[in-house]
Amino acid sequence: MPQDTKPIAPFGGFGLGLRSPHYDAFLSDEVPVDFVEIISENYMVDGGRRLRILDQVREKHPVIMHGVSMSVGSAGGLDSAYLDRLKQLERRVSPLWVSDHLCWTRTSAHNSHDLLPLPLTQEALEVVCANIDRAQSHLGRAMLFENPSSYLTFPEDEMTEWEFLTEMAGRTGCHLLLDVNNIFVSANNHGFSADDYLRGLPLDSVRQIHLAGHDPANAQRDLIIDTHDREVADGVWQLFAKAMEMIRQPVAIMIERDENIPPLPELLTELDRARRIAGRAVVSA
Repeated sequence: MPQDTKPIAPFGGFGLGLRSPHYDAFLSDEVPVDFVEIISENYMVDGGRRLRILDQVREKHPVIMHGVSMSVGSAGGLDSAYLDRLKQLERRVSPLWVSDHLCWTRTSAHNSHDLLPLPLTQEALEVVCANIDRAQSHLGRAMLFENPSSYLTFPEDEMTEWEFLTEMAGRTGCHLLLDVNNIFVSANNHGFSADDYLRGLPLDSVRQIHLAGHDPANAQRDLIIDTHDREVADGVWQLFAKAMEMIRQPVAIMIERDENIPPLPELLTELDRARRIAGRAVVSA
């Protein structure tokens, strides 16, 4: 870990993503959450309504910044202008955590705006770790990185995804954002054991958990698609219960919905289910 990186203490609680259909509720009501998560890129601007709303929401709730464009898998390195804008937002928000994804999104000339997969090789690991070290040094804090959903593998793969994440966290001092839905999706798409995935991770590095919905396999395709556009599936809840039985430190747990966003009470009902499952895990520990 870089010498100037300042990790903060683990934070436990239950939250939701801050999405525009719910702005008014978060501004006018007492929403029963412990934190909100924002998509960093939506607020990396010089001004405007979104930043004003975020400043007001911050008066009530701690914030987590979650990015989708850092591209730690880019062989050409990170974008300096992007890091500067991210740091400017981080200083304004003073977030609990700053996170992104284990993926690549761009080349020097093109941004795909998709979370693209990496080959699980030593060469890719070197690139990812160098980029994470640079990002954490630039921000002056440890970051979180999320396990991706996967729909393909590479013939060059030299390790499992959980082995890659374990080595990445150990070498850089970063923490993990455990997306339980993504584990479920990838395990079903590739035929590995989701339980093996959990057991293979350094779970003491997990600081946050995402719970989301997916589009199940159907007659037209065999793949499960990570969509974040519906309620959390029963299989994901079951895997979440297993994860909570294995994780011993406080973690920030949230429901993630990005499309077909329902009324706020529906998301709060799902969040209550997460509370009950986590509570049972604590009691049985």
